[in-house]
Amino acid sequence: MKSQTPKQSSDESLQDPAKSSLSRRQFTRSVSGGLGALAGFNFFPALADKKLEKPTLAGIGIGGKGVADISGAEKAGFEIVALVDVFDTRRLKSDEGRLRRIGQSREAYSDARFFNDYRVMLEEMGDKVDAVTVSTPDHHHYHASAFAMESGKHVYCQKPLTHGIWEARSLNQIAARTGVKTQMGNQAHANDPMRRCVELIRAGVIGKVKEIHAWTNRPIWPQGFSKPPITEDIPDGLDWDQWIGPAPWTEYSSRIAPFAWRGWWNYGTGALGDMACHIMDMGYWAMQPKSGPMLAPSAVTAKENGATELSPPINSIITWEFDGSPYAVPDGFKFHWYDGYIDAAFDRENWQLVKKAEDYNHPNEEILEGMSFKKFGSVIIGEHGKLFFHRGNNNWVLKLKHQADGFEWPEPTIARARDQDNYKEWFDAIEGRIEQSESNFSLAGPMTETILLGVIAQRSPGIKLRWNSEKMQIKNHPEMEAWIRREYRDGWRVNSA
Repeated sequence: MKSQTPKQSSDESLQDPAKSSLSRRQFTRSVSGGLGALAGFNFFPALADKKLEKPTLAGIGIGGKGVADISGAEKAGFEIVALVDVFDTRRLKSDEGRLRRIGQSREAYSDARFFNDYRVMLEEMGDKVDAVTVSTPDHHHYHASAFAMESGKHVYCQKPLTHGIWEARSLNQIAARTGVKTQMGNQAHANDPMRRCVELIRAGVIGKVKEIHAWTNRPIWPQGFSKPPITEDIPDGLDWDQWIGPAPWTEYSSRIAPFAWRGWWNYGTGALGDMACHIMDMGYWAMQPKSGPMLAPSAVTAKENGATELSPPINSIITWEFDGSPYAVPDGFKFHWYDGYIDAAFDRENWQLVKKAEDYNHPNEEILEGMSFKKFGSVIIGEHGKLFFHRGNNNWVLKLKHQADGFEWPEPTIARARDQDNYKEWFDAIEGRIEQSESNFSLAGPMTETILLGVIAQRSPGIKLRWNSEKMQIKNHPEMEAWIRREYRDGWRVNSA
């Protein structure tokens, strides 16, 4: 592992010298009580134990990211036995564009049973399924994952873990209670460079941390609109009622599904929800205490932006305040987020974002010190220097204020994922080769809570929201409770956590 730095007299170039199977039926049981409490539908007891050579998997959401999730799970060692999607491409008149990938998944796994409702899949497949991938729009993450865990299934869920804060807390609790193996889909969490940088920050390579900055060019889909699009006829082969699921009802439009749902508060969480679980991951993980409560902010503020009642802003800047971490300066640290193209505008006629320039929100030059913001995604600032990082690159950069002589490179303390593959790490946890994958719900849940608190700040820009993590309350704005835990439609209401 090498660190790289520009040729400046104040920089120091450093060389880092670090370079019994679980039964697949362990969680078999009757789950009618757990699922009934969650959703109020009938669930039959699991089938009798029957050992198979491979753990079996159902893919919930089989287009878009679902293609990679199902394929990655298969390569890790799963047998794909069921597919779930609200789009039945064999009934659609056309499966052009993004829908084509759903059809390709069905062809690739033609022996797998197909369902358009994951509740029905769990009911009918019972003990024939050991694990699920959840690759749906954000508003289905909680219900699909909770139902699966309550039925004893291991869960790999895409990011953000949930659509709302209460949902993230609940999934973490269900995972702990059921003992299933979990993983959030922030794939770079399994990469060696990220784990090494976490170790270095905790070892004090840049001293105690004062600030963290993270940025992205997203959104690349429409956001910032104030009125919904014109209603369209629901195409044959789409179960629109099931697509809406637990979320508030709206009439069908192709400008909502299958792609642009991220730009709707009711179904997505905007650029922040889409990318922060990737880009904020290394900094947030590095600041976690080794024991005790997980890291939680005390306050968050978003600058004025173009958010509307329906849609997230075209761009935003957010700051979280953290009172303490063993790796931070005594006064705590701040985490800053930047997203969106600076001069972009929403074109209603074509229903798209129009970029007027290629620059997107990012830290200023004082923070970047000549480093290209397009080559990195985050920078951690400590008392003695800065660490620049991008989850997609093997190279990270240290810019230090002092000579590095005498710094003791720490031994690796975080287990490395097999082949740096998050699907294989999750598989190995299920097989009992490791205890848990590193991005399991006990870490992914609190990080998602933090990010989704930022989403609430986007909806109330210019106001500092003071957060009580233990009680899940915004202390100075209790009227925002509905954004922490929202009501679900009939048939999807949750009676217990």
